[in-house]
Amino acid sequence: MPSLGRRTPPPCSSRWQRGRTGIPLVDAGMRELWHTGWMHNRVRMVVASFLTKNLRQHWHHGARWFWDTLVDADLANNTLGWQWVAGCGADAAPYFRVFNPYLQSAKFDPDAAYLKRWLPELAALPARTLHEAWKNPSALAACGYPAPMVDLAASRQAALAAWESLPSA
Repeated sequence: MPSLGRRTPPPCSSRWQRGRTGIPLVDAGMRELWHTGWMHNRVRMVVASFLTKNLRQHWHHGARWFWDTLVDADLANNTLGWQWVAGCGADAAPYFRVFNPYLQSAKFDPDAAYLKRWLPELAALPARTLHEAWKNPSALAACGYPAPMVDLAASRQAALAAWESLPSA
């Protein structure tokens, strides 16, 4: 994305880029991206939703990182995908759609095989503990895993409140 230029990402984006957010599915996806240059579209949507809605970062930060790391990067797909998830594109997802990484991992990775592959420090934990990490954060912390950057429910509500505060056209 040469036209967007290079800027220093916000500090919270750095944790997101390194897969150290404290949210297992987000971290697994970001680590897979770094190691392989690819991630499944479902995980792309989850990590994009987390960055733009839970962390309330501009979608450009994520689009730049994906552009630099994806082996299948495509300018149009990347840009429009990020705008869609952020809720600001021409054909955007409803702004109020905020993916819940815990529900997504439980639904699409019930045995936590994906999580355990990309988060080896958590591989010995039961799948349920990973899908419900907010219930027992000490189990993850004992493995050296970081605490969540944000409370998903509170950050979702803050994002929705921010959207609602915008003047209507």
